[in-house]
Amino acid sequence: MIIRAAFFDLDGTLVDSLEDLTDAVNHIRSAFALSPLPEDAVRLKVGKGAHNLIEQVLPGHSLADITHALDLFLEFNSQHIADKSRLYPGIPETLHELAARSIKMVVISNKHEDLSRLMLRELGIYDRFENICGGNTYPESKPSPLPLLKEAEKLGCAPFECVMIGDSINDIEAGKRARMASIACTWGYGDSDELAGADCFVHTPHELSAAITDGNR
Repeated sequence: MIIRAAFFDLDGTLVDSLEDLTDAVNHIRSAFALSPLPEDAVRLKVGKGAHNLIEQVLPGHSLADITHALDLFLEFNSQHIADKSRLYPGIPETLHELAARSIKMVVISNKHEDLSRLMLRELGIYDRFENICGGNTYPESKPSPLPLLKEAEKLGCAPFECVMIGDSINDIEAGKRARMASIACTWGYGDSDELAGADCFVHTPHELSAAITDGNR
């Protein structure tokens, strides 16, 4: 099987952003007079988009509260998008190697598109990607296959020529439903149960590069 395109999740796959996400969550909780959450608690709640995250960290609150909190969260996040966030070690080299092998790369995240673009610019890898797709880019987000299929179509690639790479059940499920291969990154936020359905498991970015390119030789 020849892989022509690699679709990457963002948070927990390319970028360790948990500290910044935790700060943004606790900024919201503070505004509602709630105690802060530890990083481990926030880690279990990320991956399904900002609205879902806010619903989880403000349980029992009204829709009006959630809407207001979402605005606060997005504003805070945009101002502190990469204060503490860092690329996982080996990611720049992996992206360089894939680009050298003419593999097209796209980010497909459930983070808002504008925040995804801002983060990638701040961390210096924006230009590595053909496109950046966020949770609000299409009418549906992961685990729906829609973003993956739309991006494959834009690239002129068949689904079987693409691979979805991520750290959560949303990534693995989206890949399955799009009839694409999926690679689970074990360094991210998802636990082993979430990743069980992946076609391949990698423990370092170097392994990721090998998993994608070995089949193309």
